Amino acid sequence: MKVCAILISYLFVVVGSYAQSVGIQFANSEMNRFPEAWQLDHGKRLYFGYAQGLGCLAMLKVWEQTGDQKYFDYVEAWGDTIINEQGEIHLYKVETYNVDYINPGKILFFLYKETGKEKYKLAIERLMDQLKRHPRTLEGAYWHKLIYPHQVWLDGVYMAAPFVAQYGQFTQDSTYYEDAINHVLIAAKHTFDPATGLYYHAWDESKKQQWANPITGQSPNFWGRSIGWWYMALVDVLDYIPADYPRRDSVVQVIQGLAKSLTRYQDKDGLWWQVLDKAGAPKNYQEASVNSMFLYGYSKAINRGYIGKEYVSVVDKVFEGINTKLIRKDGDNLTLIQCNAVAGLGGHPYRDGSYEYYVNERIRENDSKATGPFIMGCLEAKK
Repeated sequence: MKVCAILISYLFVVVGSYAQSVGIQFANSEMNRFPEAWQLDHGKRLYFGYAQGLGCLAMLKVWEQTGDQKYFDYVEAWGDTIINEQGEIHLYKVETYNVDYINPGKILFFLYKETGKEKYKLAIERLMDQLKRHPRTLEGAYWHKLIYPHQVWLDGVYMAAPFVAQYGQFTQDSTYYEDAINHVLIAAKHTFDPATGLYYHAWDESKKQQWANPITGQSPNFWGRSIGWWYMALVDVLDYIPADYPRRDSVVQVIQGLAKSLTRYQDKDGLWWQVLDKAGAPKNYQEASVNSMFLYGYSKAINRGYIGKEYVSVVDKVFEGINTKLIRKDGDNLTLIQCNAVAGLGGHPYRDGSYEYYVNERIRENDSKATGPFIMGCLEAKK
């Protein structure tokens, strides 16, 4: 038994080291493809986008783990260009009350700490000023956007809640811890499906949307990436909330329940599908962002002690599945395939949240909603 335990520990170290090298290679591939950070996610203009923010957050994690300044400089060049000396953000429109704008704000804490440039702090405060006036549900959860009234999306929990908690740590004001936890637990309450243990993409408090269940207000399907956003939100928000803070354990319990439920939907090749509970159904496919996000979520949850080591096999399987089926080697670069470009609800043309809608949305390569979490997931797997 002792020899077996030593062998397993050795294999974990070997797999972890390989995962780190893949993550770094992928970060380099992204920088080769997109020499400037605004180009991440196939960006066409300088913009404070949530996907660029996610890609840059991954680069900062590589910088933290390797100490290589080029990764920090890549991100700082974007921040320095997009934010002026007054802390004004290029093309940012507060009047839209859009939580997507909050996500790239996460990198500003890193930039301010490292450079001391006052403009980054001013930009942080500008984003928090939005949230102080942001419309909310009756229970206090942030609406996804002003144009999507009364709606809480799992995507939006990732965009806002970790930033709010980080701002609480930044200012040493515990009211922001409470606000972040409240946002998470309200979303959990209204999107959870006890029959499957999964979470619906969104909830409409008004129950007036065409996609909303008239009784529950829930959207009709379990979109993989929305639950990936959710998993990342859960493990990230706790980074900034003190271990003894009230209701923190409630978030840990949500993580534990989700980790257990998702194993029932992991395919034998280690991968999950675009619509999680319909593996192998017509036009459904093993999508890159959900698998990258789950790689990150499981790995980080294990590292932080939120879930047990019995889930290491889940990490090993999804890492192997991604590398076997979703990564292509293009010369010196690695390419991540089968990325769902975008999906949402409502809008024009109207997105009804049906199975047919999710499986027919556009697919592309090297989408930052997949590549960013993959890089971070590899680094967490190393630990």
